[in-house]
Amino acid sequence: MDSSLQEIWQTAPGNPFLPSVGKGSQFLVGFVLVLLGLALTGAYALNRSLTNLPLYGVPASLSIAFGTVYMFCAVGVYV
Repeated sequence: MDSSLQEIWQTAPGNPFLPSVGKGSQFLVGFVLVLLGLALTGAYALNRSLTNLPLYGVPASLSIAFGTVYMFCAVGVYV
């Protein structure tokens, strides 16, 4: 083992991983993202054009995707 890698291995127990979104709030964050994605999808469906695609379509799909992953993690389905 490289000496720097061994030092990192030895100091790892003293530096626990702290996620940016805590376990207790993952469901709320996921639910809000899914609702935001559905609202943006509805806004895009009302006025579909090529100019509205980057304004509504892309943020809607990203919001639904990340919201679904957060909700899966909140209830214990790890992907």
